[in-house]
This record gives sequence, C-alpha cells and structure tokens, in this order.
Amino acid sequence: MPTRILVVEDDPDIAQLAARYLDKAGFTSTVVSSGRDALAEIATKPPDVLILDLMLPHVDGLEICRRVRANPSTTGIPIIMLTARAEESDRIVGLELGADDYLAKPFSPNELVARVRALLRRAQRTVPAMHRVVTYGSVVVDRERHTVSLQGKDITLTAKEFLLLLYLMEHRGRVLSRDVLLADVWGYRYTGGTRTVDVHVRRLREKLPVLADAIVTVKQFGYKLLDPSPA
Repeated sequence: MPTRILVVEDDPDIAQLAARYLDKAGFTSTVVSSGRDALAEIATKPPDVLILDLMLPHVDGLEICRRVRANPSTTGIPIIMLTARAEESDRIVGLELGADDYLAKPFSPNELVARVRALLRRAQRTVPAMHRVVTYGSVVVDRERHTVSLQGKDITLTAKEFLLLLYLMEHRGRVLSRDVLLADVWGYRYTGGTRTVDVHVRRLREKLPVLADAIVTVKQFGYKLLDPSPA
C-alpha cells in the first residue's frame, strides 16, 4: 500500500505545494489545517509519516508532537517539523519532544520529499532473522520488530533514537564524530547543525540509564560506546 503522509499546515499554499510533490513522488498525502483536526486524523488512521507545522490553530505542533510520542500506538511515527522560526532554541525544543527532523520555511519541496524518503528508508529497513537481535549488557534491540528492552522491560524510543542506539551498538568501541553520525543515521547533512546529535544522545542516556556512562563523550568531536559493556 502507498505510504501515507499527513501534512499538518495552516498555510494552504505551503500545504498544497508539499502535498503535490509528495503525491508526485508516489506517496498518499492528507492535508489538515489545525492541530485539533490533526489529532483526530492521527487517532482515526495513524499516518506513516507526520509533517507538522509548529504554529497551528487550536493545538500547536509541539503539543501534537508531545501527544504522539506519549501514545504507545503512535510513538514510532517519524515526524518532520516545519516552522518559520529559525532560532536554534526552536529547533532544540522540537527535537527534545521527539521530532526526527526539522525544516525551516521557506524550504524546497524536493528536499522535503528527500527527507521523507530518508526517514522511511531507515525506519523500515529489514535485516536477516539470524542478525535480528543485538545486545549490549542488559539492553536488547530487536531490529526486525523495532523494539528495545532494558532488563526485560520495554523502552519506548523515537525512530531516530532507535537508529542512533543501533548504530552505536553496531560500532561499539569506535570513536564516532557527530558528522559521521549525522551522515549515517540521519542520512544527510542536517542543516540545523550537529547539536541534534547531542540532544538524541542525551535522551538515550535518560531513557536507558545503563548507557549514561557507557556512551562516552569525546570532547569537541563526538561519542563512543564502550566495549565491552561496563554493566
């Protein structure tokens, strides 16, 4: 079935432009113009990707992002945030709440399509069953089921958090620069800068406390996951 994209944007020109390019690329897009309508649409039929404006009537984009991530049935939906605000603080707030990507207006609709494809490629990739499960101490990652557990308890991660954790585990013991992590996990040079890597690493440490000391910060460069696991 075609990949469903929900575009939540109150500017009709921007919304229709995004929808036109997404449909042309082979996706099926639905457009809503308010936060209230977006929440109703997500509850009725969760999309495969959510493109979300920050400033919306009734319920703003940050609140929608918060609710989507708090609901186990929708927490894994990739989210791209759109906003006219270019300040770093706004980008960080969106990432803190679980957005996977960020585009500042005005943006190229072709770039939007490319970023949607990149998110889907990484969220939906499959591996042979024999290599499905990866472990690191008490952390267990099932790549096929897209689940993470700590000491047998399920841990909810966003799509980007999951992919970053998996990448660190697959490259344990290696020092990885922020630029390498952006290129290999995000799949392109993120225009907001390498700060997004720091935000996602911090969230991994918070959600998986056993990684607080295991993910080592290499000053002015990047990160390394200790090998072997300290616990």
